[in-house]
Amino acid sequence: MREYFSKDDTLLFAKALSSQIRLDILYYIFNHKGVSLNDLSNIFKVSRSSITQHIKILIEADLIEIKHISGKKEARKICYPKEDKFIISLNNQHNLNDIYETEIPIGQYIKYHVTPTCGIATTEKLIGFVDNPRYFDDPDRMNASILWFNTGFVEYRLPNYLEDMQIPTEIQLVMEISSEAPGVAENWPSDISFYFNDIYLGYSTTRGDFGEIEHGIYTPKWWEDNWNQYGSLVLLSINSRGTFVDGSKISDVTIDKLDINSNKELLFKMAVLDDAKHKGGFTLFGKNFGNYNQDIKFRVFYEKKDVNS
Repeated sequence: MREYFSKDDTLLFAKALSSQIRLDILYYIFNHKGVSLNDLSNIFKVSRSSITQHIKILIEADLIEIKHISGKKEARKICYPKEDKFIISLNNQHNLNDIYETEIPIGQYIKYHVTPTCGIATTEKLIGFVDNPRYFDDPDRMNASILWFNTGFVEYRLPNYLEDMQIPTEIQLVMEISSEAPGVAENWPSDISFYFNDIYLGYSTTRGDFGEIEHGIYTPKWWEDNWNQYGSLVLLSINSRGTFVDGSKISDVTIDKLDINSNKELLFKMAVLDDAKHKGGFTLFGKNFGNYNQDIKFRVFYEKKDVNS
């Protein structure tokens, strides 16, 4: 999920999709992940230089990315989609100079309580054994790139960079998540609840535990084919109008109700509750796992307090 914050970003997005061939290329890349520039040139019957220019515009709009893969003769440029959903919010055109943004490694949780099926892994190996919650305490968890559980929660302490004269106007968290089924199951809904500083924000229902059709773009080759391969990128935002997931309102909790200031601790929790209607587990993907090469992105938009007020 990508939200366009400023007019400049929105213009880049609009430019990227203003051409029929670029729109066709974007759809093709999304449905045929790992296609090369040469392949695109042949498929769309245009010159390599034309494809290169179209790809450049899509990259500038942050819609795709290029990975260089070593080949027999030369490195191949392979295209991957970066997002599959987009939001242009006319209500929230932020000043991009007034933002704090960072990424929280998924293994950097400060509290947890999980039940099997569960597990945690780096890009190179499982940490301990599956279905044994004690390995969520292993020091190697700081290097984790995937974790999963049936019920329970993981909680993170987020950095608070706000200064005294800065008032938060919106908080955003972006993460790749899915359900957790025995094996994989495309239709396996789960209600994921969100909390900020112990205030219940609402929940969002993940559709399934994906992997029946294809391997995750960044998921390591050693990972079992019948294990969770990738998730959906979710944008959670809290602002003056309420709390939203991918642009859909999930509660009336506004940023004012969080009472955030420069001295306050920031805690974020994701949970599958025992009394959830859809109790289908939870999987969280980090860097170099799943379809989106990221950990938990955390953004705080703010405005400067008027010293005369």
